[in-house]
Amino acid sequence: MSGIEVITFGCRLNTYESEVMKAQAEKAGLNNAVLVNTCAVTGEAVRQARQAIRRARRDNPHARIIVTGCAAQTEKQTFAAMPEVDAVLGNEEKLSSASYRSLPDFGVSAEEKLRVNDIMSVKATAPQMVRHIDGHVRAFIQVQNGCDHRCTFCIIPYGRGNSRSVPMGAVVDQARKLADSGYREIVLTGVDATSYGGDLPGAPTLGLLAKTLLKQLPDIRRLRLSSIDSIEADAHLMDLIAEEPRFMPHLHLSLQHGDDMILKRMKRRHSRADALRFIEDARRLRPGMSFGADMIAGFPTETEEMFGNAVRLSEEAGIAHLHVFPYSPRPGTPAARMPQLDRTLVKERAARLRATGHKLHQSHLDGMVGTRQWLLVENNGLAHTENFTLVAAAGLRPGELVPATITGHNGKHLDMQLTAAAA
Repeated sequence: MSGIEVITFGCRLNTYESEVMKAQAEKAGLNNAVLVNTCAVTGEAVRQARQAIRRARRDNPHARIIVTGCAAQTEKQTFAAMPEVDAVLGNEEKLSSASYRSLPDFGVSAEEKLRVNDIMSVKATAPQMVRHIDGHVRAFIQVQNGCDHRCTFCIIPYGRGNSRSVPMGAVVDQARKLADSGYREIVLTGVDATSYGGDLPGAPTLGLLAKTLLKQLPDIRRLRLSSIDSIEADAHLMDLIAEEPRFMPHLHLSLQHGDDMILKRMKRRHSRADALRFIEDARRLRPGMSFGADMIAGFPTETEEMFGNAVRLSEEAGIAHLHVFPYSPRPGTPAARMPQLDRTLVKERAARLRATGHKLHQSHLDGMVGTRQWLLVENNGLAHTENFTLVAAAGLRPGELVPATITGHNGKHLDMQLTAAAA
């Protein structure tokens, strides 16, 4: 092979950082290389990364394979010990061109492969300027990194470090460049995005940042947030939901469970009632608001009654896009030391929760039929409505914003008929 191939796992922040990595590696003159940007959120994510690395070596026997990302930060020895891997970079190191200039030679020892520093020592997040997000019609902007919270199941703070925010002016500059490049939709991303600004002068909030972007940049047609923690939602964010049509009516929530005791054992900061209250308030301010949510099934000590509360919360909240994770013990986390459930039971509960999510999604699709929507056309023959529902859009130009009437659905995505813009 020639050039640089990037294989990305995990979140939208990783997608954004993969563009930064590729640009920095090219700046350093790297060629004939595969960069693997890993995720550590579950044991399965780590397994998939290892599998991809072995496949990359089979497909590219003479390329350099460089592994980075959260799993490389938290399990650096695991990847350094793989004979297919030439170098392991930490989450901070992967964003610097100097890291790609000082790579070790082929065939060195595991220790010589490592370029992973203490992520907890990183105190700031430098703005990264990206003009293009390869393969995407929406653009991502990193506004925050790291997390100050210590949920008992989560390894991510040890892969990302403590919370640190990108200054508001730098975010506005990046958004302006992306809007000037033709992107109609921008997504603000972070590890704990709603903690944005706590470390900056004046402590601006995520809601204030979003307000500022939309006020200063009228060319941004659609603005979204990545996953948020609803307990941290500020008054500016609620104002946007109520008053700003360019702020998209969809939020993905980090709920994780629907039982108060499990939430407490997870060390989450919200209760079941808090979650339902936020969703109710948002829908009151913006009728038709849709929600996605992350939920964990089979957390240690979870009884059938506790699991039932998670199912009922999903139903009561009407979660249209439910992302279910079977609990996966991550070494070094408090939850890994709690009494574990049988893996068969964990998988069975995850399947039941996914079945609930499927029913809720069908109900959501049913409710969309007959409505008029503006669609952002993707690269894969599909489009997204403002509330982030997929629509079949074969033959339309990627990146276009088009008006349509929803005529039906096939259980997975909506069908539509184009309408006049005035409609």
